[in-house]
Amino acid sequence: MVEIREVTDPADPVLSAFGKLQRAIYFEPDALIPGSMLGWLLEQQSGARANFMLVAEDGHKLLGGTVFHYLASAGSGFSSFMGVARAVRGQGIARRLHEARFVTLDRAAGGRVAGVFIDVVNPTRLTPAELARETRVGSDPIARRRVFEHLGFRQVDIRYEQPVGGPNGGPVTNMDLLFCPREPTDSVPTQLVLATMRAYWSPWLGQRADRHIAELEARAAGRTELPLVSPVPDSQQ
Repeated sequence: MVEIREVTDPADPVLSAFGKLQRAIYFEPDALIPGSMLGWLLEQQSGARANFMLVAEDGHKLLGGTVFHYLASAGSGFSSFMGVARAVRGQGIARRLHEARFVTLDRAAGGRVAGVFIDVVNPTRLTPAELARETRVGSDPIARRRVFEHLGFRQVDIRYEQPVGGPNGGPVTNMDLLFCPREPTDSVPTQLVLATMRAYWSPWLGQRADRHIAELEARAAGRTELPLVSPVPDSQQ
């Protein structure tokens, strides 16, 4: 029987298995929080940011999991990773993890969070080598985005860049920002997007986050609401 549980012990043996799962199912695992750092991450809790991990298990067998964060100043969540082992996909495990994630975020907020964000690669901006790596680990960037759409995520209509980690340490430009609101809506407040990314980026960028938030705000071009659109490219609908 599949059970969802929260991991709170930084020495829990499942952390090692989770790191291996990430490497097995994601085409660019070095872009993720490594398994060796997950215990440390779970110890880093504050009023401003709470870090969480949920896993799906059948007995002692890890089937999937998610790492995510509650960002108090924004009143929202941000997901660093969610994945399910290839052999058990299509069984509703991602849905259960997603629903349990909202329960956990609401508990951290002491109320109801506005929603949860996640960034995902855009298949039209992946290189042939990156697409080949996707194939080798049995993943498909279009199928991944369809799963997120099924869970309720929509793409925020703004050019999104991760500040660092790309070529020569520059921004990562092959990703989009998705948002799963608690209630169906066709837009997200620009200030919620900016507050979320400021809270998410600041711990590892410090004051440099201000510049990247200013760039993101400039790309909003004065819009107080940003449209939410399908995360699946029109050519793949």
